[in-house]
Amino acid sequence: MNITREQVDALNAVVTVAITKEDYKPKVDKVLNDYRKNASIPGFRKGAVPMSHIQKQYGKAVLLDEVNKLLQSSLNDYLVEEKLDILGNPLPKVTEDFNWDTDDYQFEFELGLAPEFTVDLGATNKVVKYTVVANDKMLDEQVERIQKQYGKIIPKETVEEGDDITGTFTNEEKGINNTATITTDVFKTKKDGKKFIGKKVGDVVTLSTKGLFDDDHKLMDYLKVSHDDVHGLDIEVNFTIEEINTREKAELNQELFDKLFGEGTVSSVEEVKAKIKEDAEQQFAQQADQKFLNDVTEALIENTKFDLPEEFLVKWLQSAGEKPMTAEEAQEEYNKSEKGLRYQLIEGKVITGNNLQVTFEDLKAFTSVLIKKQMAQFGQTNPTDEEVDGIVARVLQNKDEVKRLSDQLMSEKMLNLFKEQVKYKEKEVSYEDFVKEMYGE
Repeated sequence: MNITREQVDALNAVVTVAITKEDYKPKVDKVLNDYRKNASIPGFRKGAVPMSHIQKQYGKAVLLDEVNKLLQSSLNDYLVEEKLDILGNPLPKVTEDFNWDTDDYQFEFELGLAPEFTVDLGATNKVVKYTVVANDKMLDEQVERIQKQYGKIIPKETVEEGDDITGTFTNEEKGINNTATITTDVFKTKKDGKKFIGKKVGDVVTLSTKGLFDDDHKLMDYLKVSHDDVHGLDIEVNFTIEEINTREKAELNQELFDKLFGEGTVSSVEEVKAKIKEDAEQQFAQQADQKFLNDVTEALIENTKFDLPEEFLVKWLQSAGEKPMTAEEAQEEYNKSEKGLRYQLIEGKVITGNNLQVTFEDLKAFTSVLIKKQMAQFGQTNPTDEEVDGIVARVLQNKDEVKRLSDQLMSEKMLNLFKEQVKYKEKEVSYEDFVKEMYGE
């Protein structure tokens, strides 16, 4: 057997595998002999069937099977030995006049090669790392929301200022049908709020979505439309009133504090706000980290330039899936997935270049922390090590969970690396401003 490689260009190569009769004959003969020992053919005793009969009946199929096995194993070994970093899988070159009736065979495979490039984390100097703070306005709103949430609900017949109005937003054309609870001051203009004053259960209020809220993103919450649809959405929606309530605000006293945070944890409004601020900013930090990770990813894709073997990859995509694609479909799929492929290559280079690894001990420790957080949410704040270790062991027996947690841990390692090595600007913002930054507005 002889394997040779022709380098077409930096990103494409053709590997030729030449197989001789001496390479495959011993394997073919062994399989045919095994067939002969076990064959049951009328007119012959078991094990006494002439080899000519076996050869005629099974010879071609066994030859194709054994040559294919030999071809695949030798090609895979070659790629490993030569340390070739390929994209997709080798594509066999179709030969119209291929002849299986000869003794020696030659097969050609097209290869798409991964590009050579370097990643400079220091070049991503336009990235902003946000610190999101819970400002006084947010804290006051949260305290008021808590007072309303724990206050006494009083049903009403007609709507007045400040009432909670539960109903359903609908628009048949856009498929909108969402139940929500609103107040008259939720809208951008007082004019829209006043449309509800004096209305009763069963009444329908018609509203225009254009400029309905001070932030178009609120349409996502109240109407359950996608982010792509909220900008410039200019339709009419009907709100059918189903329930009207007013709330007598709960008193800010120790009984309420204990109900919210546990007995004796806080003892004043200032401490309540401090607790809310601490909890909120922990959540904000996670969201800010995710945005930072996403922004660094985008910056790396933009700043790290390299070519891809596009023609090869489009051709490979045509036959890579369960259902064959046309050339046009494969080109469209390539265009959609090219950005993701580029980041996979960049990410791989960052991981190997910085020796980032996920060991089993790392994974156990990471999973243990997650389990403890989840248990704390359900009131189990002091689980024993044995309890946690038992849950961790069960979780890590699931291959899908191991994959998910490993990816999550590697993402955390990448985030920490980026915080250390990426040149970024720091900016402190309110959550309201952060949402606008997150959506590029």
